[in-house]
Amino acid sequence: MIAIPTLETERLVLRGPVVADQQGFVAFLMSERAKYAGGTQDRAEAVAEFQEMVAYWNSGELGTLIMSRKTDGRAIGHVGGLMPEGWPERELGWSIWRDEDEGKGFATEAVLAVLDYAFDQAGWDTAVSYIAPDNTRSIRMTERLGAKLDNDAEKPDGLTCLVYRHPDLIGGDGGMEAYV
Repeated sequence: MIAIPTLETERLVLRGPVVADQQGFVAFLMSERAKYAGGTQDRAEAVAEFQEMVAYWNSGELGTLIMSRKTDGRAIGHVGGLMPEGWPERELGWSIWRDEDEGKGFATEAVLAVLDYAFDQAGWDTAVSYIAPDNTRSIRMTERLGAKLDNDAEKPDGLTCLVYRHPDLIGGDGGMEAYV
């Protein structure tokens, strides 16, 4: 088990999940917004996924952090590492839970902070994001962050996705040439 970090950005606190976050996470997974996060789930499946997210920190890997706004402490989404059994690489994933928080740059801000932590503190030497081919908003954001489509990357079994490889913005290239 690794210590769950708390990261701060200009507008967000990225922290470990707590019981109070379950309601927002479950509502997200039960909504249409979850179509790019494994699909809409029923309540029992969504609660189980929240419990798995919390338990993942026991694996010794960087797990999922909750994005909460500094202004009011409200949880607005999640961001972090994931590498389920059988996946070829560590993934950096994220979701904004409600429409009203979309398009404000929160995910970009959070992903940059987690990438910095993953490469500089958590020992990652590569990071990818598995993105559905029709998830144009995530594709655009990922490309703005300097990630490049890696057509040669192995994909998790059963997952139809594009693989975007993130550069290590601090100390290296994230497994590809450095981006300037």
